[in-house]
Order: sequence, then C-alpha cells, then structure tokens
Amino acid sequence: MTANENMERAARFRRACGRAPLPCVISLFFGMTILTGLPSLGTAADVKVVVVDVVAVADGYRASKLRGTAVVNSKNEKIGEIDDLVIGKDRVLFAIVQVGGFLGLGSRLIAVPYTSLQISDDGRHIVLPGATKQQLERLPEFKYR
Repeated sequence: MTANENMERAARFRRACGRAPLPCVISLFFGMTILTGLPSLGTAADVKVVVVDVVAVADGYRASKLRGTAVVNSKNEKIGEIDDLVIGKDRVLFAIVQVGGFLGLGSRLIAVPYTSLQISDDGRHIVLPGATKQQLERLPEFKYR
C-alpha cells in the first residue's frame, strides 16, 4: 500500500468516525488496518490451535491443590511445604517452597525446579530427594515481585 493510499484511507476513517463512532470502534476491534498496512488481527495465520488430550490434562496436578502440601525428603522428614508454582519467562516451572520457621514464623521461601520433585499419583505426597532442612535453608531466598 502506498503512502497516498494510506493517507486516503486515514481520511475516510476520520470522516466515518466523525459521523458514527461505533463503526470505528467495531473496525478497530475486528482488526481493520488503518495506516500501517499490517495484516488484520485475528486472522488464521495469527492463531495456532493445538489439540490436546484433555483426559491426560485432567489427570495432572492442579497448582491450587498442591499449595500447602508438605514436602519431605528421602527419609520422609518434613522439610517444607509448597507455597506456589511459578512459570519463568523461559517457560521453566519452579516450585516455591516455604522452609524453616515454626507455624509460618521465621520461615523463608526458596525456589526449586519442579522437575526435582517426586509427586505421588494423587498429589498428596511430595518428595525432594536427598534434600535436608539445612541445605534448603542455605539456598538463596526467593522473593515475589
């Protein structure tokens, strides 16, 4: 699209908006290009639909159900509890574990790779193999932003 065509298109758009703002709003929502000549929003090229096995997904672990679950080590000693799950910008999943303290007082948060956890089929038993309270308390503290 040439510069003149873009200018004519913009003028038509301004005239239409002056008379009836609703069509202008609708045209913006449905991806009408104004000055840029970019492809309109919502085209099939912009959306990649992937079919997933919803039964397999439903058999997974819900983050809301894992929160508050005790984390034990290989010796079945409680070493913390799941505070949250965080997805990094690189799409790597981390478990935020609350360690130390007593009844939530004096505790701190640490981040461990989700893949380090062994979770029972029902999600009620979470093991961080080989970990001790002392090792976890020496890890860098995690702080929410």
